[in-house]
Amino acid sequence: MTRRALITGITGQDGSYLAELLLDKGYEVFGLVRRASTPSTERIDHILDRLTLLTGEMTDQASLLDAMEASQADEVYNLAAQSFVGDSWTVPVSTGDVDGIGVTRILEAVRRVKPEARFYQAATSEMYGKVHEVPQTETTPFHPRSPYGVAKVYGYFITQNYRESYNMHASNGILFNHESPRRGLEFVTRKITDHVAKIKRGPATELRLGSLEAKRDWGFAGDYVEGMWRMLQADEPDDFVLATGETHTVREFCEIAFSHVGLDWEEHVVVDPRFMRPAEVELLLGDPAKAKAKLGWEPKVSFRGLVEMMVDADMERHSR
Repeated sequence: MTRRALITGITGQDGSYLAELLLDKGYEVFGLVRRASTPSTERIDHILDRLTLLTGEMTDQASLLDAMEASQADEVYNLAAQSFVGDSWTVPVSTGDVDGIGVTRILEAVRRVKPEARFYQAATSEMYGKVHEVPQTETTPFHPRSPYGVAKVYGYFITQNYRESYNMHASNGILFNHESPRRGLEFVTRKITDHVAKIKRGPATELRLGSLEAKRDWGFAGDYVEGMWRMLQADEPDDFVLATGETHTVREFCEIAFSHVGLDWEEHVVVDPRFMRPAEVELLLGDPAKAKAKLGWEPKVSFRGLVEMMVDADMERHSR
């Protein structure tokens, strides 16, 4: 029997890679999309004819119930979110509604329509925030430093709560930063690689950034969606850190990106106080040992490989 999957946030970076993975495994894939005046399906345009898109909102309970009824999904991947940390200070209430309460709404839809379905919640390393230990594991206390991180902590615990209260197969993936050529232009990694291409091609001369010393554990999104899938194939639901176990600074990212096209990053990068956050998360470093041991998951793409892949894609895009 063909397995069915429902992906909220299917038009995002992770949603598009996950949809490809599931289609390759023979799933029938449904995606929840928000009604918008201009469709934003560019990340899934190449597979659009193989998907069934359903209109809905994480803030609208009825639409989520309808999506579950229509899809009768065996697996539900909740990737929908206001996912830009910086914007969560500008829209803190709606971030909480979508990224926190929205998780309750989709869990409730699953419970009422198909309680035996398996559920994946996209948790995040931003929940650790002001870190209490390095590296961070599944047992490290949370100390979020943004409205986004706070909302995601709610989503994490409500997923655990439904698992324990209703015996649902519901798992949290605590994903550390994962990037790709499909990353939004507002994220620092893609901002860097896009500007590298613009500077190399001519129209731009400088790149303005906030803290160059912020350290992150960066992996490739394509590797991480496989970890999501593996969590829902496990006999028992659980919570897992997905990370590379390596940390790099924004400065290192710049060095590799600019040198890949023969430029000196120091001639082009300007530190701009406007891009500093009210509360900065200085160091995120994940320990993926549990995912490796229990799921057999580990990242394949190296840090350098990721940066160069993103630069190459933006160079090609700007040359068109």
